[in-house]
Amino acid sequence: MSVALRKSENMTTSGLRPEQRAALPPFHTLRAFEAIVTCGGIRRAAEALSVDHAAVSRHLRALEEWTGVPLIDRAPGAGRRLTEDGEKFYAALAEALGQIADASLALLNQGDDSQLTLICAPGIASAWLTRRIAEFTVSKPEVELELQPLELSPDPSLHSIDAFLQYVPDNRVSEPDPAMRMIEVARPPILPVVSPAFLAEHGAPDGPVGLLDYPLVHEANESQWQRWFAAHGIEAGGRLAGPKFWHNHLTMEAARRGQGVALANALIASDDLNEGHLVALDGWPPVYLGGYQFSTRRNRWREKTITAFRRWLEAAVAQEPLLRER
Repeated sequence: MSVALRKSENMTTSGLRPEQRAALPPFHTLRAFEAIVTCGGIRRAAEALSVDHAAVSRHLRALEEWTGVPLIDRAPGAGRRLTEDGEKFYAALAEALGQIADASLALLNQGDDSQLTLICAPGIASAWLTRRIAEFTVSKPEVELELQPLELSPDPSLHSIDAFLQYVPDNRVSEPDPAMRMIEVARPPILPVVSPAFLAEHGAPDGPVGLLDYPLVHEANESQWQRWFAAHGIEAGGRLAGPKFWHNHLTMEAARRGQGVALANALIASDDLNEGHLVALDGWPPVYLGGYQFSTRRNRWREKTITAFRRWLEAAVAQEPLLRER
């Protein structure tokens, strides 16, 4: 027995024309292209979509073959920016996918408080949160927690994500999204840290300026060390030598192995300091360069599970002695 499908009387849209339907690229290529642009690259898009980065690259090439025009400028020195056609297509695509996501979200059971998907800065996720998150899951066994360690700015269009926990440097200038609500849950001091063996070999510096004579390790660039010295009124001048590791957990590992002095905030370094793997070089006024912000969509701020996690997070941070002492 067949059942005819009818639109309800209050529906005014006429749907796609045949030529429009024929022009639609495969949906997985659209999802991949949107994620590449929004997340800032193929590897980050692959993480966001939970697929292999090679698959995302294939989807991008398939979309460009389908449309017949390049969407990414691959010319030397172009920095893999969007082409003019790519920018126009992304703007229309992001709006359309946002509408699809909103419509899909409206179909979901909004009363389901049994899941919590959290995007979290990788450094605090690996060095601090994963050691303590069991306290929350024990207190809320009914909640299925998914922790995704990604450097991803809070975005209300990412409906599969419930909340974000990211480190926001003080020198980052951006307009807050009115659809998001956020709170700073921690403002940890930035500490120079070394291994005990390094300290025994090199000795303690004669104040902050003495660190200019020590081997330094950096994340992506020298800016964090430059800002730290400037906060102490020190003009570092010129180029600060030392290897660049691009991720905080790599600079921390270099410090543990005695390769130099790394900068780490007190939350990320807390366990290493408490367990004696690292030693903080301090004794002078603390330096603050940013803070951790917890955020979620404004209309979900008071949801039971999100509220419970936010309150647990604030309480866990408040128990950290390194934050209380400074």
